[in-house]
Amino acid sequence: MPAAAGVRLSGLSHAADVARTAVPGAPSGAGATDEREHRDCRPQRGAAHRGKLRTLLAQDYQPRSLQIILASDGSTDATVACAHKVVDPRITVLDLPRGGKAATLNAGVALSSGDILVFTDADNQWATDTLGHLLAPLTDPAVGACAGHMVIPVTGKGLSIGDSLYRHYEGWLRRVENRTGCMVSADGALLALRRELFQTVPAEVNDDFFISTCAPVAFKRIVFVPQAQVIDQGVDEADKQFRRRQRVTVGGLQSLAQRRELLNPFKHGLYAIALISHKLIRRLAPILLLPLLLSNFWLWQEHAFYQVFLVAQLLGYAIAIAGLLDSQHRLPKPFRLAAFLLVTLAGMSIGLWQFLRGQRYARWNPEQNR
Repeated sequence: MPAAAGVRLSGLSHAADVARTAVPGAPSGAGATDEREHRDCRPQRGAAHRGKLRTLLAQDYQPRSLQIILASDGSTDATVACAHKVVDPRITVLDLPRGGKAATLNAGVALSSGDILVFTDADNQWATDTLGHLLAPLTDPAVGACAGHMVIPVTGKGLSIGDSLYRHYEGWLRRVENRTGCMVSADGALLALRRELFQTVPAEVNDDFFISTCAPVAFKRIVFVPQAQVIDQGVDEADKQFRRRQRVTVGGLQSLAQRRELLNPFKHGLYAIALISHKLIRRLAPILLLPLLLSNFWLWQEHAFYQVFLVAQLLGYAIAIAGLLDSQHRLPKPFRLAAFLLVTLAGMSIGLWQFLRGQRYARWNPEQNR
């Protein structure tokens, strides 16, 4: 269940935070929703959700002006009931029939009244100063959106080590993009957008990419705010990692199709080049791995370089497969990292094939492929 919060920012009247989850204790968000269908609301989970709402209410950035909207996309458990247990006039619970994530986000935003929309997942942790850090760059009128930094400090025994390292890599990449003034997009774990820039989210796109790119469409910048950290958990299971990568790849390519105007370097300059590199070429890279391997076999006799490179490739695949087969997690961390990379690349390859065949993900269950 998503949450939405409206906050006052400098001379702006209000800002709305939108959370993208179907959980009651979500961080602030002005009309956001994750199409999560939580099938159990155990006492621990309900307590965690209520604790999250209280964390939102305790933000040190003008807390009295917060508007928190929690939008449930057809939750079948006690999510809405858990949310109602936190009584505060700044909280609105939007209990909607199941219509998909995009529809729920749009409904939440329509209900919000703030000038800034802040979207966040309900299953991550905030500090009391998270909102203040996130919104600080919006004092610059050239900035249209801000992105927080998701970290996974504690990993499990499976593939979540890859999730954690990937977040570190993404953080580094966004710092570099920040310095060039062409940060490509924001992660849905935490992002802020000026309300006047918001465009209705279509079905079948990655909502965080679509929403954050409302800024460059209007020739405004996206700014990465590493101090605005949210703490999340990784995914250990290989099957969930694989399905998530499929879904994200299909949605990402569909999002690029929706935002194809941003790929024009004559209109959007360096931003378009960064977007092509970060979001298009990187998603196409996995399909080159099989031709690379086959060409290495073909060139085996040509030079020692090809022999060494082929051995390195085969060794890498062997380590990854061993990491996947290590159900007891007895092998060292590099095996799990290699397994994460293999599952990610395989999921991206299948996702590309699904996109080309016209398959789309309008609805999904995060309990299955978070």
